[in-house]
Amino acid sequence: MAQYMDPSPDAADYDEVPDLSDGDDVIWDDEDDGGGGMEVRCLFCDRTDPSPEDTFRHCKSQHGFDIQQVVSQHCLDFYGFIKLINFIRSTGCSAESLSTVTDTKPWDKEEFFKPVIPDDGLLQYDFEDIDCDGDRCPGKNTAGAEPSVNERVQRAESRVQEMEANLANVLQELNKMRQVAQDFVMNADVSRGSSSAITDLDEGEDGAYFGSYGHFSIHEEMLKDTVRTESYRNFMYQNPDVFKDKVILDVGCGTGILSMFAAKAGAKKVYGVDQSEIIYQAMDIIRLNKLEDRISLIKGRIEEIDLPEEKVDIIISEWMGYFLLFESMLDSVIYAKDKYLRAGGAVYPDRCNISIVALCDPEKHTGKMAFWDDVYGFNMSCMKKVVLPEAIVEVVSPDTIISDPFIIKDINCVTTTVKDLDFCSDFSLRVTRDGTCTAVAGYFDMFFEKDCHTPVTFSTGPKCPRTHWKQTVLLLEKTVPVSADTTLDGKITVRKNRKDPRSLIITLSINGVTQTYMLQ
Repeated sequence: MAQYMDPSPDAADYDEVPDLSDGDDVIWDDEDDGGGGMEVRCLFCDRTDPSPEDTFRHCKSQHGFDIQQVVSQHCLDFYGFIKLINFIRSTGCSAESLSTVTDTKPWDKEEFFKPVIPDDGLLQYDFEDIDCDGDRCPGKNTAGAEPSVNERVQRAESRVQEMEANLANVLQELNKMRQVAQDFVMNADVSRGSSSAITDLDEGEDGAYFGSYGHFSIHEEMLKDTVRTESYRNFMYQNPDVFKDKVILDVGCGTGILSMFAAKAGAKKVYGVDQSEIIYQAMDIIRLNKLEDRISLIKGRIEEIDLPEEKVDIIISEWMGYFLLFESMLDSVIYAKDKYLRAGGAVYPDRCNISIVALCDPEKHTGKMAFWDDVYGFNMSCMKKVVLPEAIVEVVSPDTIISDPFIIKDINCVTTTVKDLDFCSDFSLRVTRDGTCTAVAGYFDMFFEKDCHTPVTFSTGPKCPRTHWKQTVLLLEKTVPVSADTTLDGKITVRKNRKDPRSLIITLSINGVTQTYMLQ
């Protein structure tokens, strides 16, 4: 279920911290409730204390985080307590962001069973010592009496059994993943040429995809891409009349940078939606910049959440992937447009296209192919049939371009449909100099134009400033000699992989030879 989160929490009254050091019911003789010699790190800063009790008191007094209140509010059992601690440590979320959590608990995932800090003192803390409302917390004695030693032993045994069951489930999932990988290798038929690289993958949750966007490094790379980020900023700042007093939806908001640009450009209200864990950092970023009154964040897939407003005036999104359509995030923008965009509303960027050019780079082509003929004295030439079908994402040297560009797809982001994104296009590349065509490279251009006094565009082409999208290179198995002022004609088909819709299958026919590539 999607979770609505307003970055501005209400102030909360906290009770006095109870005496959590009562060790009368300790089961094991070698436990030391005082935590002798222990250093317990705070959940929200670098401070360490000699015991979990001291750490929880510090968290309450300095950070406004009351473990008793959280356990009681969310009816946490022992496992929920463990996952909560590991969630806070792994995501670096603030105590304030936790106060906005309601029904959907972001820590309630198997991945948070794994300790972030080895021998974490807080995970060694006796959960039963947390004195919370017995009617709400399933781990407490409902009669109000302290549990007996036998009861506590039984509970400990029950916990061990449940954790063993959870571990078995995790191992089962790992075995499934291992089997998929084995099938990928064992089923690759090198005698079938390019089709060997195209495999059927099980459909399911996009956990790995959204998980990758939960890491800060990918957002750092995108933010440091000045062509990308400054184009969005310049478009919004140079066209404030487009955003003044408008309601904006930012699909895949990430760190919230586009939402903040929109708010600064004059938007009345901005809703940022993202499924990845980075949204918890975005909440802190928005609060730090004092924009919580105009920006609200919603964690979840755009296809599954409900916005607080029926319609929005503008949808903004940085949805582009390699070769423009990799990752299929434009599908989500189209869904948002169909459901939430008011009549006459705008989607930005509002137009884009995909172009291809011919390349002449015999040295790189030979290096990719001839390498496999002699690998430390062994013939691995059979690998060529596996390597060729892999589309390569890299920076193309402008010196290797030997044709004019040809646009193979134009997309109007307001009118396009998901069905339009699988396409086939004939092309004719006018050759600009004599040489040998060794590959075809693809890139895209973006346009912010609708209702703009100052239109903004940017390109990911090889003759333009570098972006993190680079270019997508399709190596030819058989190179093609070409002469200046002739044309290189062919056909290209682009479609989603039916079993893995976020990846692309590209089929290229040129000079009578057809090859199929996978971009994944």
